[in-house]
Amino acid sequence: MNTSIKAAAAGALLALSVCVAHADDGVPDNTVRVGMYYIHYHSSADDISGPYVPTGLNLSVNDVETLYLAYVRRLSVHFDLELAAGYPPLTKTEGRGPAMLGSVPYNGQVISTARWFAPTLLLNYKFFDDSHAWRPYIGLGVNYANFYDRRSTAAGDAASGGPTSISLPVSVGIAGTVGMAYHLQGPWSLFLSYSASEVKSKLTTDTAGVERTTKISFGPRALVFAGGYSF
Repeated sequence: MNTSIKAAAAGALLALSVCVAHADDGVPDNTVRVGMYYIHYHSSADDISGPYVPTGLNLSVNDVETLYLAYVRRLSVHFDLELAAGYPPLTKTEGRGPAMLGSVPYNGQVISTARWFAPTLLLNYKFFDDSHAWRPYIGLGVNYANFYDRRSTAAGDAASGGPTSISLPVSVGIAGTVGMAYHLQGPWSLFLSYSASEVKSKLTTDTAGVERTTKISFGPRALVFAGGYSF
């Protein structure tokens, strides 16, 4: 998906959120959610290319768990605007391919780490009305992923042939979610959701001026358990 399409999707989302009329019916407008993200990566990548790289050299990304935080603004009986983010998890990347690169272990070794700041903006449609305790919902929006604190591990440096720096540009992509809300009593609710996001980037390593690259699709899928307080 090119940048113009992503920008159009984000603009349409924000325009729709503004145009949806808010019903002044005494129901709280704001909700704060706190819970846990359980993130599974459906990652795929091109084989790594560059000088002195054998064929079949690839990588994969380990699953993580992290704190989930969200602010939700009620727009109407059926529409919410959700801004969700997790505490930036330390994501570990493992080598995939040959067991050894010369005398250096590779397959299954943690070769790099990075943290993500990845907020997601979603426009959610809620089924039924406020009189129902159980309310399923679906949402569509935009994910922004900024990778920082990028590091090559000792195993990664050994596989690359020396101290290595890592570049991983920002990703912007479509995100979607399906979920269920359960109103307990008063301002309290419980939430269960499953979301998927498009997160793609070009990974470049630099070892004393020798660059190797691959394009990677992280394909994060997130299961969320959370509690919410409305006010």
